[in-house]
Amino acid sequence: MSLRFTKMNGAGNDFVMLDNRDLKLHLTTVQIAKLCDRHRGVGADGLLLAKPCANGKADFQMHYFNADGSEAEMCGNGARCFARFVQKLGWHKPTVSFETLAGVIHAEYDGALVRLGMSAPRGLRLHDKIKTSHGELAVSSINTGVPHAVVFVENVDQAMVEPLGRELRHHDHFKPRGTNVNFVQPLDAHSIRVRTYERGVEGETLACGTGVCASAIISHLVHFTHAPVKVRVQGGDTLEVNFKAQGNEIHDVTLKGPADFVFEGTIEL
Repeated sequence: MSLRFTKMNGAGNDFVMLDNRDLKLHLTTVQIAKLCDRHRGVGADGLLLAKPCANGKADFQMHYFNADGSEAEMCGNGARCFARFVQKLGWHKPTVSFETLAGVIHAEYDGALVRLGMSAPRGLRLHDKIKTSHGELAVSSINTGVPHAVVFVENVDQAMVEPLGRELRHHDHFKPRGTNVNFVQPLDAHSIRVRTYERGVEGETLACGTGVCASAIISHLVHFTHAPVKVRVQGGDTLEVNFKAQGNEIHDVTLKGPADFVFEGTIEL
């Protein structure tokens, strides 16, 4: 089967984008993992399908899969890419909405930048004490579309992203589904730096949109970082997270950042 695809990236987080508005495409987990494989496929952190919205509550449906072929509820960087991808498919309005497993997401265009209205965060936990092979850690967590844990570090360049991220991702504390893990260094009153170990990719990625949101929110609650928060990711880009806060209640979360086209092509499956 010949499959036409578009490759995109949002702050270095890269994706295979597919048009499935006719609903004729039915990919298996193995096929998705092959497409995302960096040696035998296109290479990507995830795959997104553009589909029609069945219930009429949004303009499109965004179907997201991790690089291992597992389905995920939401991806912030992927959602920004999705918003620009549907422009390539013929969408010409200044805003767009799309249904995800995390709820309906609204996006606003600003040239090559996209501002997303994120789903309401839930499941906030602050300062949990978790025993690891590297000692007991203070870990905070929140679900910003998918689950995220946040660990604050003095120097993010020296953070043990791979070994400790992998351990926390599979830790009993976060069972049964596990979590994404963010290592966060506060920089000043309005900015932080983040490195993320992503569930489903099973390694560090250059950026994670939902992780950026989780890190900014928890930085506000723990270190009093003020919104809007500038978040520098491992890929070198800076994303902007804004929100409103009333105590520990966070709402009206937005994520703004780039969404870039890389190349188009055809691959045999």
